[in-house]
Amino acid sequence: MKKASNLQKYKKFQSILDQTSLILHKCECSKIVGGVEVKPHSRPFMAYFTGGCGGALIKEDWVLTAAHCYMCDEHVILGAHSVAGREKHQQKFFIANVVMYPGYNPMLKNAFVFHLFILQLSRKAILNKYVSLLGLPASGVDVENAEICTVTGWGHTLTSDDILEVLREVNVTGIDRETCNTPDYYNGGITENMFCAGEKLGGKDSCQGDSGGPIQCSGVYRGIVSFGEGCALPKKPGVYTLLTDEYLDWIKKTISA
Repeated sequence: MKKASNLQKYKKFQSILDQTSLILHKCECSKIVGGVEVKPHSRPFMAYFTGGCGGALIKEDWVLTAAHCYMCDEHVILGAHSVAGREKHQQKFFIANVVMYPGYNPMLKNAFVFHLFILQLSRKAILNKYVSLLGLPASGVDVENAEICTVTGWGHTLTSDDILEVLREVNVTGIDRETCNTPDYYNGGITENMFCAGEKLGGKDSCQGDSGGPIQCSGVYRGIVSFGEGCALPKKPGVYTLLTDEYLDWIKKTISA
């Protein structure tokens, strides 16, 4: 009964949000710009929403993603490199349960506060070399200025308005919160549970279709693709939800319940 109730709330919330004027609509959120195609199945933790977002498999039946991705199609695909067709190693799931972080409200002025949610798959994934877990960080350490991070996704590129057929990734650089909150950047909109990463002169970024996917910094899962102004623009880097200690405690309690 609890699962059915949560899904009903999820659908009702989606209906309300379809009527609001958010910065991001549907899954038009974030993409890989200036990146390269990854070796097939070398990122087996990646989850693909058939509506266009991404996520990370953190337990056999739980995926972590961005809160606005609840508006995507209710199917999740694991084990994919190309999403243009059905690969024999892919596993497809319905969503059984949706859990948003308490306090998330996309109708607030800053709709990206508490911008994460976890969803439970209809069954446990079969773990193998094509499908595996992405480990959560031991603690919610902040991303340092100039730290090298990697974003992975199937989102758009500057040369294409379509979702890419194959998985790509790009290296971006952490930008300190003080700089990212200056008027030329995001003018105070970056809270302590967010961080910026990109290039000050532009050219590398996540963009439409990558939202919800993981960003790893120094090899550690540190955040979730959240939002940005345009894609790969100077002084407008991608903004990511930071996996803080508070978020990590909530995630661990939820998936172990």
